[in-house]
Amino acid sequence: MDAAAAKPNRILVIIVAIIAVLVVAALAVVFSRGEPALLDESTPQGVVQRYTAAVIGGDETAAMAYLTETARTQCVDFERASTDNLRVTLVSTTERAASADVRVLIVVSNGSAPFGNSEYATEDVFDVVKTNGKWLIDSAPWQLRVCANRAVKP
Repeated sequence: MDAAAAKPNRILVIIVAIIAVLVVAALAVVFSRGEPALLDESTPQGVVQRYTAAVIGGDETAAMAYLTETARTQCVDFERASTDNLRVTLVSTTERAASADVRVLIVVSNGSAPFGNSEYATEDVFDVVKTNGKWLIDSAPWQLRVCANRAVKP
């Protein structure tokens, strides 16, 4: 075998090895991500995170604990969209002495489409107020709203 023919084969092996290492590293990152860290419950974004997790997890009773009395009692019951394919990401928080705006990105996946997964994203805001020294949600985006008359079912 001549040296000129061996050199391209060695370069090809090196390139394939580098690609394999990158693929393994990417898979390791994806599969090791796990659940996001819980934010401090004494912050507006921590309250929104726990509320959102409870709603998406189907525990509306737990979610109600993070709502103001007004949000619990002045809610109009409606058929809420499924939270099975819902993803919520914190965008920003504007905190004031007695209120805060927690801006989130809500991504809804609608199954598969001819060219891949069909999804849409929208930004919305949770209005959070400080009541008796504790942050509570006064209004939530419609996709994540719960009503007292639905949460307490026998």
